[in-house]
Amino acid sequence: MIDLEALPDPEVLKSIDHEEWLQNMIDRMVAESDALGITWDANVSSDPAMIQLELAAFYAMLFTSYVNEAARNQILAFSTGADLDHLASFYNLARLPGEDDTRLRVRIQLATIGGSVGGTKERFKSVAMGADIRVRDIATWRVGRDPTVNVAVLSTEIGGNASQSLLNIVQTALEAPGVKLVSDRYEVMSAVRQIVDVTIIVTLSPDAPASLLQELESHLVTARDAEVDLLGLDLTRAWITANAMLPGVSNIAVQLPASDVVAGSNEAIAIGTVTIVDGGRSR
Repeated sequence: MIDLEALPDPEVLKSIDHEEWLQNMIDRMVAESDALGITWDANVSSDPAMIQLELAAFYAMLFTSYVNEAARNQILAFSTGADLDHLASFYNLARLPGEDDTRLRVRIQLATIGGSVGGTKERFKSVAMGADIRVRDIATWRVGRDPTVNVAVLSTEIGGNASQSLLNIVQTALEAPGVKLVSDRYEVMSAVRQIVDVTIIVTLSPDAPASLLQELESHLVTARDAEVDLLGLDLTRAWITANAMLPGVSNIAVQLPASDVVAGSNEAIAIGTVTIVDGGRSR
């Protein structure tokens, strides 16, 4: 999909500078007055004509701003709220209960590039994300000539593990009339197929609070879960060290896992139990 945030900021109407706009209006006013044989002094700020020109320049700038904002809200990257709902309706999509603008934008993109019923990855992801707001991502693949479509579901819940109820919802959505091809069979599973326990020895700086040791447990789990592309992402010892080096931590020694844990392209690795060993204090 196209990264909407990487696109240049659109300029539907040319932005105007108030002072430049006002000066153009003053110059026009002087020229028109001269043509009628009237000498008009534009330097008198209390002149009623000058006041009117300043007001006109202000409202011209305000109107341009309103039009720009209204036009931008019809562009997917900037559309929000009800305007985004109307954009979604063009693709026969409706916002799910609790769904935020960012997720709905992703579904709109998927609907445009996965519109074919031919079984593209984007098509399957569009259907799965539209089935339940807890679907964060999916991976799809076939093995050899087997027509079975394997679908690994990554959940939005901490750790990413998809519950059986969520898997059932996705399976039902994929097998719905108008979605399922006659030749397709679906094997829906959780994308999280490895849960790795982590043990680290943490050395704090002399002035760091002791509570930092406890904070590290939840911090590592949350940091892992916040990774944008979690599917296929290895859990490396370097990743653990980098994410455990919070302000106040002077050193980290990873005991477990003993080596990097490799993820398959269609699976996610979740962090299980985090054990923090107090390594004392040092600069």
